[in-house]
Order: sequence, then structure tokens, then C-alpha cells
Amino acid sequence: MRFSILPFGALTDTLSASGISLTHEQILTIEDLHQYLTTTYPAIAQQKFRYAVNQEMVDSTHSLQDGDEIALLPPFSGG
Repeated sequence: MRFSILPFGALTDTLSASGISLTHEQILTIEDLHQYLTTTYPAIAQQKFRYAVNQEMVDSTHSLQDGDEIALLPPFSGG
């Protein structure tokens, strides 16, 4: 399956990229993706963030589909 991964905020610096294209047959859920990212990019494991798939917030059990756009969203505050 192919995914587009879009980090936001400090995660962009941590991954040294504004976006990553990933092709991987073993990544089926957000939990699988999280395991892959924290293994491949150890510095990301120290940061808190949530996932959005195709612009909708999801939890770790969310099943991924070929072509999904996955945003990595750090905590934010605003006013």
C-alpha cells in the first residue's frame, strides 16, 4: 500500500521533511504505522501527536487504505 505522510509543527523538523511517500505492505492500521515511524525515526517517539487520515481524526485501530493521506498533528493551542 502507498501512503502520503504529512507532518506538521515540530514533527516536520524531526522528520526533516514536509512530506513522506511510503510504500509498505505490512502497514495495515495506524498502530502499525506508529510502530514503523517510531522505529525508523526514533526521535519521533519522544513527541506527542495524533493522526488524521484523509482529514479526519482517527485512533490507533483505524484501518488504512491504499492512497490514504495521513497527517501527524502535534498538540496545539489557540485563542
